[in-house]
Amino acid sequence: MKIAQVGEAILRATAKLVADSEIHSDEFQTFVDELLLIMQEAYGVGIAAPQVFDERAVMIIASRPSPRYPDAPDMAPLVLINPKVIQSASETVKDWEGCLSVPGLRGFIRRATWVDVEYQSRDGGTQKRRLDGFVARIFLHEYDHLIGKTWLDHVEVNTDIMAESVWRRDVAGIPEEAE
Repeated sequence: MKIAQVGEAILRATAKLVADSEIHSDEFQTFVDELLLIMQEAYGVGIAAPQVFDERAVMIIASRPSPRYPDAPDMAPLVLINPKVIQSASETVKDWEGCLSVPGLRGFIRRATWVDVEYQSRDGGTQKRRLDGFVARIFLHEYDHLIGKTWLDHVEVNTDIMAESVWRRDVAGIPEEAE
């Protein structure tokens, strides 16, 4: 699988719902496994199907510390099929985001501090949960990919965009030799 880069038409399209019958297919389950693998190989904390040129409404969130997100909380990967935002906090916070589809840049983006979501799990069952903090940020970032947006659409001022290398050095405090 190849990761779509900003400017690719698929990143501006609205994802299509996955039919219940498709969720149980071997093809779909294999696709989810491959999506997880490409996310992990790229040190991502989330990925959405449109980022690999697939128009289905599927995302994975998997916060864990990595070279890209050294302070991320550790969680098991969570597959969300046909996710919906039920409610989100009115309180927002700005923090730095990167994206596998926008390589080399970080954005200082405002997001809700929590979000209540509904989705189908890999077995097709309907789930509801509240996501908080960094995990809510990951969800909202990946959800954007399902509605044809990237973090670039949330930039308030151009000074909220920074080169990844500068962010690593000046914001994250990661020494160059650690890269």
